[in-house]
Amino acid sequence: MFAKTLGVAAVALLAFSTSSLAAGDVAAGMKVAVRCKACHSFVEGKIKKAPSLFGVVGRQAGTLPNFSYSLAMKNSGIVWTPDKLDAYLAGPKALVIGNQMGHRGVPKDDSRANLIAYLETLK
Repeated sequence: MFAKTLGVAAVALLAFSTSSLAAGDVAAGMKVAVRCKACHSFVEGKIKKAPSLFGVVGRQAGTLPNFSYSLAMKNSGIVWTPDKLDAYLAGPKALVIGNQMGHRGVPKDDSRANLIAYLETLK
């Protein structure tokens, strides 16, 4: 009985610890990404005012070749996981003080989750 209860508790804990980012909607994320297109490209190797977001998930921050990153971003030590992207998009200036991103971020949790779901497809 104890083992069964423990098993149920473990499953419940796992469900609660799973990131809400997993629930992002890719199609909705593409719509959110339209706001990013003024500065960012979604094509590999194409740099606009800001670095390409192609392959951003899993990339070390400040390392895309041929883009001049701020020292703050280069020295941040961040790897762009879904959780780090969520925190950055919530407040870019708060997560990496001194970075060059001019946009204030994406305020809604579901919009960030959807955008990140879309970014995860760019490989």
